[in-house]
Amino acid sequence: MAKYNESKCRLCRREGSKLFLKGDRCYTDKCAYDRRPYAPGQHGRARKKASDYSTQLREKQKVRRIYGVLERQFRNYFAKADQTKGVTGANLLGLLERRLDSVVYRLGFANSRQQARQLVRHGIFTLNGRKANIPSMFVRVGDVLEVPEKHRKIPVLAEAQQVVARRGLPAWLEVDGAAFKGTIKALPQREDIQTPINENLIVELYSK
Repeated sequence: MAKYNESKCRLCRREGSKLFLKGDRCYTDKCAYDRRPYAPGQHGRARKKASDYSTQLREKQKVRRIYGVLERQFRNYFAKADQTKGVTGANLLGLLERRLDSVVYRLGFANSRQQARQLVRHGIFTLNGRKANIPSMFVRVGDVLEVPEKHRKIPVLAEAQQVVARRGLPAWLEVDGAAFKGTIKALPQREDIQTPINENLIVELYSK
């Protein structure tokens, strides 16, 4: 599988907004985007007139990078969202939010989605009492995500729970930090996703 191994702060600068790819660091004065809020490279400061296509493409790339999915995965999610009743853009974001790695991040068990993905792959969590190690699997209403007793002393779990208050807990999730347990109360709605995303641009891009 393709993997991005370069500086993640360059991605934020390229997309012109904070993507919060490095967790707690993004909330400090060490954030590279705060210090250099322009695109990387020698021409990063140059003013460029963006076409409609460029604006749509950049929005799609931004969402892909926020959730850490590849192009083929993203296209599959869009196709599924388009076939589902409702607003395609909202359906797309809902599917991305329901990914297991995204839920782990939202519940405050990881500092970033990349860290959440790594913890899931290492089998740190159980879903409804069964081991869950596939980051892309979808959660459903009523599912219970839990950290077994033997894994609760992992330092990154405690560190992540200390910073969850900064980004807030979505209304569709419920967490019991002391018991290392989270519950999916409802499916995510568009108003629950506070990340600055214009999903209509993505729909326009794929509708051409």
